[in-house]
Amino acid sequence: MSWTDMAINGRILVVDDAMENIQILHAALQDEHEVLFALDGARALDLARTQHPDLILLDAVMPDADGYVLCRELLAAPETADIPIVFVTALSSPEDETRALEAGAADFISKPVNAAVVRARVRTQLTVKRQRDALRALILVDALTGVANRRAFDERLDAEWRRCSRSGLPVALMLVDIDHFKLYNDHYGHPGGDATLVQVAGAMRRAAGRSQDMVARYGGEEFAILLPQLDAHGASGVARRLMAELDHMAIPHAASPTAPHLTASMGIACMVPGEHSFPADLIQVADALLYQAKAGGRNRYRATAGCSAGPDPL
Repeated sequence: MSWTDMAINGRILVVDDAMENIQILHAALQDEHEVLFALDGARALDLARTQHPDLILLDAVMPDADGYVLCRELLAAPETADIPIVFVTALSSPEDETRALEAGAADFISKPVNAAVVRARVRTQLTVKRQRDALRALILVDALTGVANRRAFDERLDAEWRRCSRSGLPVALMLVDIDHFKLYNDHYGHPGGDATLVQVAGAMRRAAGRSQDMVARYGGEEFAILLPQLDAHGASGVARRLMAELDHMAIPHAASPTAPHLTASMGIACMVPGEHSFPADLIQVADALLYQAKAGGRNRYRATAGCSAGPDPL
């Protein structure tokens, strides 16, 4: 089985301070899964946040960390809250198992472990997670365009804001409004308008092509493109690519007073999250810049000069 196949079958993070225990679990799982490991709580948190495992196997007792506290911390953080945690520990009393489940664990396995039991429990938890992820995807996707919906955008913005706040990196946001879309619907009909929204969403995906970028339908003909770890200059490059995509597509818009083809206006804000700024500030600045782009003649973008630590003066 290839490394790619193992990653598809599930990425497992094993957290244990004893290397021999990690080796036992690795031997039990390596034929079917990609296995990562951490010998302490700090490394476990880092790997959980950056490598996005599908399941965590966690020891309850480690010299530097209480496994129950680490479990609660992982489940409280937005970026790791959806990762199921299974305790694998030498503790075996009913009270220990109860404490693990009350901390939020999905399952409890006592040491010494049985390889077949570990594999079966892991498969069960991964199956449950995939079913839950599939249901969640249905809830968080815009049914028409296939991009993220407003709820998904709000959740992702909050998570990226927290992540970039810890690392001191910028978050850029582009709000996009299709120019004169009401006139487009009046002229071509709502079925034609719906088909065009799908095309424009595809153009946005091509313009913002990094894996961490998110395109979301913000409402009606307005979209949001979330660009974590990108400054205002980089976000402006995404805007220029989107404008080029729309020019190349040349979707006719006979009712538009701006151009004979479909165009869009954009507002781009960039901030480095800090203690005195909030995600709502980023949205507010981007919205104000979008208004400037529309007031300035449409078919253009307006952007902040750089990435501030709070709302930019407009």
